[in-house]
Amino acid sequence: MPIDPGRLLARPFPVLEHAYTQRDTQLYALGLGLGNDPLDAGQLRYVYEGKDGKSLRAMPTMANVLAYPGFWAREPDTGIAWQKVLHAEQEIHIHAPLPASGNVKGATRITGLWDKGEGKGAFLQQTREITDAATGQLLATVMQLSLLRGDGGFGEGGSSGAPPAPHAMPEGEPDHVCDLATPAQLALIYRLSGDLNPLHADPAVAAAAGFARPILHGMATMGIAAHAVLRTVLGYDDTRFAGMRVRFTAPAWPGDTLRTEMWVRGHTVSLRTTAVERGVVVLNNARVDLR
Repeated sequence: MPIDPGRLLARPFPVLEHAYTQRDTQLYALGLGLGNDPLDAGQLRYVYEGKDGKSLRAMPTMANVLAYPGFWAREPDTGIAWQKVLHAEQEIHIHAPLPASGNVKGATRITGLWDKGEGKGAFLQQTREITDAATGQLLATVMQLSLLRGDGGFGEGGSSGAPPAPHAMPEGEPDHVCDLATPAQLALIYRLSGDLNPLHADPAVAAAAGFARPILHGMATMGIAAHAVLRTVLGYDDTRFAGMRVRFTAPAWPGDTLRTEMWVRGHTVSLRTTAVERGVVVLNNARVDLR
């Protein structure tokens, strides 16, 4: 049965409050592989609180896991064929540096629903605004674009226009290349930041889904690409990191070496990430926006 687009676009979400500590911030960064070189002062900024206990920085991509509403598409009221949902893109805008610890609120709403036609699926965009719970300051906006592979053909009632076009990649050779090794247990660490899907931990579940082994979370791959930009272009100055958008093209595996190619054009860093050993592009049409 087709989804009800009007009902889905108007679906209410509770405002979620999320308190987190420095330990959570450190665990998130460790789940991206930061600290692989424990002598790298740049990496230590995100995994070590410093002698004063106040030097810890939060990775900008940690916005992805703050006040996250979970996999709500499984709820019966949505009408979505949740088994066929595919995470297509993720985008974040950082309005103020994320505190290394704090209490935030997340307000989620559906901001787009586009029908691709019967048998072709639909695109759904959800947007989450993350604010400081005490002051109300807007810290980050997070947008997720999903392909609802089993829900096309609902006709009228969706959003006008078209879903966001992919970011256009520059031509020519990249200005920078950064290779980052991922430990074999990385998905087991990253999942402790909130995404407990057994696809990333249980070999039997991964095999049933058609994968040779548990795969790395897409949002972890995004964070690793952000690390590459911070390391190579920004000298670990995250105050210049204004936002990021990625398109997921294939799963990465824990243990892959992830090579991020970067093209710097003004305040935009276009990027592509490849799993080197397998020759598979895992992120494409991606960008980081700079201040």
